[in-house]
Amino acid sequence: MKNLKILISMGLLAGSLSSCEDLEIDPQQSLSTELAFADKQAVEGSLLGVYSLSQEFEVFGSLPQVIADFQSDNVDFIGSFPTLQDVRLYATQSDNATIRDLWRRHYRAILAANAVIQFTPESPDESLTQEERAQFVAEAKFMRALLMFQMVNLFAHPLQVGGESTPGIPIVTEPFTGEIVGYPRSTVGEVHTFILNDLIDAVDDLPVSYDAANFTRGRATQGAANALLSRVYLYRGQWQLAAERAEDVLENESLYELASNYNFWGENNSEYVFSIQNSEIDNGRTGSGGWASYYNPAEDGARGDAPFSEYLLAAYDANDQRYTELSKEGDNERMYTTKFPDPVNHSDNSPIIRTTEVVLNRAEALAQMDGVNQESLDLVNELRERAGLDPMAASDFSGKEDFVDFILEERRKELAFEGHRRMDLLRYGRALRPQGDEQYEASQAGQNKTILPIPQRELDINPELVQNEGYN
Repeated sequence: MKNLKILISMGLLAGSLSSCEDLEIDPQQSLSTELAFADKQAVEGSLLGVYSLSQEFEVFGSLPQVIADFQSDNVDFIGSFPTLQDVRLYATQSDNATIRDLWRRHYRAILAANAVIQFTPESPDESLTQEERAQFVAEAKFMRALLMFQMVNLFAHPLQVGGESTPGIPIVTEPFTGEIVGYPRSTVGEVHTFILNDLIDAVDDLPVSYDAANFTRGRATQGAANALLSRVYLYRGQWQLAAERAEDVLENESLYELASNYNFWGENNSEYVFSIQNSEIDNGRTGSGGWASYYNPAEDGARGDAPFSEYLLAAYDANDQRYTELSKEGDNERMYTTKFPDPVNHSDNSPIIRTTEVVLNRAEALAQMDGVNQESLDLVNELRERAGLDPMAASDFSGKEDFVDFILEERRKELAFEGHRRMDLLRYGRALRPQGDEQYEASQAGQNKTILPIPQRELDINPELVQNEGYN
């Protein structure tokens, strides 16, 4: 079961390790523990391999985020892939090959992070300081937490629907190659606790920033860990903790500040807290998928599978620059986002955590605690001002519920096409499609196919796993 070869990517680079976009790593490479962690260069190469594995299409290369969008109400699916059409129609089966690959790729990256966490402290290289060892372990813990949180959100009902004890995903902490066998599903509560512990353990050992601009956004920092903690607490309804962690990020204005307009896309700037760095040469996805492949119109070389839905179009005011500045019409007369402009080489960075999200996290958490309050209004009005819209006043809202709904709509419009909408609906117990949609009943929070099936392949090799209800 536990073949203790380490699933890592060495990423040993000639010269300076200056940018994730320069990596040329074979993510399949398995090396002995002794070689993989023999010295500082090898240790850091193993860590960079975790980031490299996370670039993959099935991880943070757009597929999970596209699946979340197809289940919810921001986009339509007009493509031909039957595995994705099934997701859109709530007809997914446990033998869905797309879901199978998504599961396996996530766990491959998790196992690589486990290797860094376990073996970095034991590296014999005396030049590798204790501070460096702690930092590399902290980065791996951040990535493991991020990977596991995405997985539990896809394969398990949120705790607002199923409670803390609803089946989650297997917690695997050992580094090995091969299959995940002998691990049962932990509960959602247990998975959340594990994720929170990883992030809390990591924060103090992470740097505030990196010297190289690309690494400032493409490797884990204290800001990234606090931002992810804010998201986890928000999804759990722990409002005070969510607000506090968001504030920890936003206080560092020199690193994390809202951009003044929408020209920030694709760059490493203060609008991004953490992003997966991609380039034309290191993602291996040309012609096979990526953010722009789905979200751009077909005449640009993309598939054009995910245009705006009529529901999302109706949410924007006519002069909202989040629509007018970030969309274009395809030859099929459908509207598409321009957030991801490269459908040929798929070099667009993956926007995992943006400063905008952190602002909205704090605004929502404060609204949940204090109702209509001035700080939440100020935070959201700053976003509305950037979008060319009039500010809102406290008198515009009938009460707390109305105000929270308004903030959720702002989240929808600010974070559209980034994979957030599905969980923003489910964690409030709401349907993923509006009333009148053909899938309205199937999309109700708690319905079987609002979450993904445990892949049949994993059930076949791991008898400890149990399937989600509603799947054969």
